[in-house]
Amino acid sequence: MIKIAPSTNPENEDVLVNYVKECEQSGADFMHCDVMDGSFVPAKCLSLQKLLEVNQNSTIALDVHLMVSDPLVQIERYKACRPTIITIHYESFENKNNIYYALEQIHKHKILAGISIKPNTDWRVLKPYLPYCDLVLIMSVEPGKSGQKFIEETYQKLNDLKNYILDNNYNIKLEVDGGVNAENFLRLYKNGMDIAVMGNAIYKAQNREAFIKKVKEISSNVK
Repeated sequence: MIKIAPSTNPENEDVLVNYVKECEQSGADFMHCDVMDGSFVPAKCLSLQKLLEVNQNSTIALDVHLMVSDPLVQIERYKACRPTIITIHYESFENKNNIYYALEQIHKHKILAGISIKPNTDWRVLKPYLPYCDLVLIMSVEPGKSGQKFIEETYQKLNDLKNYILDNNYNIKLEVDGGVNAENFLRLYKNGMDIAVMGNAIYKAQNREAFIKKVKEISSNVK
């Protein structure tokens, strides 16, 4: 069955704690926490202080997505909110050898390690790092702004990566972020997506609990 991770991005940070609690009560599996530094991406949001507040007021698993230019520094900072997952961006590293060290540091703190790629990055660049990853996050829009149109080429990228993971017996979950909604989630799931990051699809749903329940029911019937 598909796992659902509502994104923090659409909600105002002043009322984020209440939104997270509602998502948790509505059956979400993770809270996808978009951390942006205003450098790696134009936007800036989600301070460590706010995530600590979220962690103190909910029990939902935190899935921290570091869209930052200094991932090694931010791993050390954001470990304090006790996330289940920390995901770094391949493109954040000028020296790609430092990716190995970053993944090691995440695991050192007993946190699952993820790596993400932008839409224009070929998934094959991740091959050397996959043995050290628990999750790969495929961006299906350009990172940094909620509400963008889903990029159709994501389906093929997802399918190719899923087959490579299966062929090599890696224990890696695949997550998709950007424009995932009621219309495309099933096709994504059939192509290998394990975790659906949903921003506006859940944020704008009239009944969030019913929406999440329906998505899970539909995915559970896939053979």
